Amino acid sequence: MQAPVRKLKVLFLCTGNSCRSQMAEGWARALKGNVLEAYSAGIETHGMNPHAVRVMAEAGVDISRQFCKTLAGIGPVAFDYVITVCGHANENCPVFPANAKVLHVSFDDPPKLTMDLPEGEQKLAAYRRVRDEIRRFVQRMPGVLRKPASRNPTSAGRPSSENRTK
Repeated sequence: MQAPVRKLKVLFLCTGNSCRSQMAEGWARALKGNVLEAYSAGIETHGMNPHAVRVMAEAGVDISRQFCKTLAGIGPVAFDYVITVCGHANENCPVFPANAKVLHVSFDDPPKLTMDLPEGEQKLAAYRRVRDEIRRFVQRMPGVLRKPASRNPTSAGRPSSENRTK
């Protein structure tokens, strides 16, 4: 009998845990639940973004039962990887134990992109684009996490590594 494969524990960290990190957690659970144990958190909490919930549902992933939380809301978890998905979280990322690898993968912020747009398809299109970029990144996991990465800022789901460990 083969021993069960240990799932990698991955945290997606964003500013408010309302949109990008929630989408990433949803995709990781839906697409890679057999190899990843996915979590998301924010530096602070902003409440679930209804547009993120909607566009994920359109893609067949229900994140409506997920909720906004900070690291304190998750409790003690020994993460293998911490992935910051926005610049603010990358700049304010807390220190993690030495075994956790911290990567920055930048995705556009749909609420910021659409703040001046009226409700409707044009606004949702921005959320869908970011949703799909996050999906493409998650689909390449966990292999993409193990590849050497540059320290330069990234965009559209290309990782850069930063060592924020104790």
